[in-house]
Amino acid sequence: MSTDFMQDGTKKPRRTPGRPRSFSEAEVLERVRRVFLEKGFSAASVDDLAKAAGLNRPSLYAAFGNKEQLYLAVIARHGTQSVAGIDQIMAGEGSIEQRLTKLYRTAISLYTAPPRPQGCMIIGTASVEAPTHPDIAKAAAAFIAGNEKALERAFANAVEAGELSPEPSPVARARLGGAIFDTLAVRARIGTSIDDLRAFASSAVPLICASPAQPT
Repeated sequence: MSTDFMQDGTKKPRRTPGRPRSFSEAEVLERVRRVFLEKGFSAASVDDLAKAAGLNRPSLYAAFGNKEQLYLAVIARHGTQSVAGIDQIMAGEGSIEQRLTKLYRTAISLYTAPPRPQGCMIIGTASVEAPTHPDIAKAAAAFIAGNEKALERAFANAVEAGELSPEPSPVARARLGGAIFDTLAVRARIGTSIDDLRAFASSAVPLICASPAQPT
């Protein structure tokens, strides 16, 4: 448990009445997300986070609690955005294979965004902290489960529309599809080229969308 903010462990910050916040919570969470992605949870200091947020330490503490609570808020927001993105792309135009390919290409663009490829914050940083921070482990698991559930919905809709066979099940396809996200994130973080990432994703799509072989 980080004590960078205060020595109050996991207590939630007490919200006191007063003037409305003069900052956007979403904007602050996005700014500190970049710091966590760059430095990781443990190495990111409160001074780093406050500077990125454009707030002083007391204001940051009052708004979000200790460093771990801030990190968990970033994960929660990131998870909501991720599920919304999956839902939007997988409900779009084209075949299920085309939509899944577009989804992975979008993820690759995010994982390799300038100034340098850093992959996914959850896979790249939360997985490191999970063994010693149970709440981070739970949040990371919820993030992954949310992505898989969004994929499962898309594959279930494709089965209903006759685009996919009932077997493998939407759940099984979603688990494999989610694992591809994780692999792409790791490969991006270690410097795999965009072309190779796209080739990897393209080779996975037919396997995820495959139907079982018919007996002859």
